[in-house]
Amino acid sequence: MALRFIGIDPETGDGNCPAVWVDETTAGAPELIVQGWLADEGTRTECAKDSPKPDTEAVIRLPARMVPLIRKACDAAERSQLR
Repeated sequence: MALRFIGIDPETGDGNCPAVWVDETTAGAPELIVQGWLADEGTRTECAKDSPKPDTEAVIRLPARMVPLIRKACDAAERSQLR
């Protein structure tokens, strides 16, 4: 697996999370890899009303200030798929 690092939250204090990558090697189509804060129980319960979460998934939070990085990751994934 070769992940393409897109960026990290520009306001992160110590270089940890949240962050986003693109995996251009997945079968079928590229995938976004997102690291964020685990959502609290109330948020997870609200999300489960629309989309029940299996054990293999997690509900995470990302700050809105990361929208430009998410866009960049989406664009990179789309370009990779068109190759």
